[in-house]
Amino acid sequence: MEAGFIREIIFDSSLPQGSYLLGLPAIKHLSDAGRLTFSSAVTFFVGENGTGKSTLLEAIAVAFGFNAEGGSRNFNFATASTHSELFEHITLVKSLQRPRDGFFLRAESLYNVATNIEDLDNAPGFSRKIVESFGGVSLHKQSHGESFLSIVQNRFKGNGLYIIDEPEAALSPMRLMTLMAEINSLVKKGSQFIIATHSPILMTLPGAEIMEFSQNGIRNVDYRETEHYQITKRFLDDPDRMLKYLLE
Repeated sequence: MEAGFIREIIFDSSLPQGSYLLGLPAIKHLSDAGRLTFSSAVTFFVGENGTGKSTLLEAIAVAFGFNAEGGSRNFNFATASTHSELFEHITLVKSLQRPRDGFFLRAESLYNVATNIEDLDNAPGFSRKIVESFGGVSLHKQSHGESFLSIVQNRFKGNGLYIIDEPEAALSPMRLMTLMAEINSLVKKGSQFIIATHSPILMTLPGAEIMEFSQNGIRNVDYRETEHYQITKRFLDDPDRMLKYLLE
């Protein structure tokens, strides 16, 4: 899997003193290194809560032109302006090839995207309903996981840049494996994925690049080296022992 439409992120180090962003390990790493390079068509951002992986993912999406709450570059709505100013301090180094498709998919704000689609479809002047591009069934009439996967299976067309934040918040383990198959198929159609996740299942995708965020910075690792994999494996290998340690 070769890198796709975004090759590098360059950080300009001009965040104002006192910004909370400077306390995030991911931003400290960017400030020291100056850049972050992508070497695969699929990149996973992994790490403990608070390390800055979703903040950086959001900044990449907004800097590329996606709506901060999710959707394609044609979506323009805001339920609450909560995204950081980080996007103003990074430069995306892009390949000469431009994506023909793209989407920023956030599990936490999927409801807002679904509502915006319905609002647009109910407005006068549109001959073809937008929901037709999402499988033809209202996302509000499906479960969280069904609507999430429906977007991937129906809206993602290939030759696109797809940025996804914590899909495991919406998907069961079985559906995560379905998502892996969809990602693999879309990569074969010339797509690039950047995904923030805690899922050891997703991390096993062959050929994917895993960037682990920690207090020590950002490093490329094998999925077996991630804390997520190691803790999950130890727990499943001997849950009684782990529960005894946790609960007594």
